[in-house]
Amino acid sequence: MTIPGAAQHGFDLHTHSVHSDGTTRPEEIAAEAAAAGLAGFALTDHDTVDGWDEARAAAAQHGIGFLPGIEITTKHAGRSRHLLGYGLDPAAGELLAALAQVRRHRLERAREMVRRVSADYAITWDAVVGAEDARTVGRPHIADALVLAGYFPDRSTAFEQVLHPASPYYIGTYAIDTTEAIRLVRAAGGAAVLAHPAAFRQRAATAPHELAELAAAGLWGVELAHPENRADWMPPIEAAAARHGLVGTGASDYHGAGKPNRLGERSTDPGVVERLRGIVTTPR
Repeated sequence: MTIPGAAQHGFDLHTHSVHSDGTTRPEEIAAEAAAAGLAGFALTDHDTVDGWDEARAAAAQHGIGFLPGIEITTKHAGRSRHLLGYGLDPAAGELLAALAQVRRHRLERAREMVRRVSADYAITWDAVVGAEDARTVGRPHIADALVLAGYFPDRSTAFEQVLHPASPYYIGTYAIDTTEAIRLVRAAGGAAVLAHPAAFRQRAATAPHELAELAAAGLWGVELAHPENRADWMPPIEAAAARHGLVGTGASDYHGAGKPNRLGERSTDPGVVERLRGIVTTPR
């Protein structure tokens, strides 16, 4: 794991492209990763693997590594938790059907939120889904439509003022139980890592007893180095991860222009990536 500005030779294991809620194509992420001196990156779009082939080919062209991944929307003990799955075979087991259900619910939720928002802001469904290759429609796409219409200067402001969970426009997300998602990832030959366990946007950090439960369910690692993790929330998480043998990873959660997070501002040691590759079905 690294500190900001020290990305060289590490892997950024959490990035998003236009296939979910990022603003850049997978090939552009590969080019930026190579220019930043990264050893490689993982593409972890929300609930889809559509960008893997493009990312893999672009990484090879730029002479850097690639690890196929995904970010799954889950809930544990009533709280939203995001799970990163690496090196899985998406056609194996029940994972594809489960992800299709998540995407279907996401689409229905987004349609209803757009209906609510459009009562006060002049945006349309076509404006929301017009982003190139968007496969997993959600709040970021609604935010982008509000920015394009001139209501807000950027995506973050739209979230803060209109799309936050306390907003009258907000609708909760359908999500797979986190322990079930871990089972699905493992059944598909992958390794599961808990994303941003102490992100400041969460109401509370992941508790040590939660990590114990998830470790017992087969969790492999925890994203200990993430630009949105609150430093004051991290010590109990780090202690619990060590106690339960969970591997620490680092990543930027890069979304292109969709977030201020910089590609490679947190990263994972290549040795950890090789360990990860050694236990999964699709290591590259």
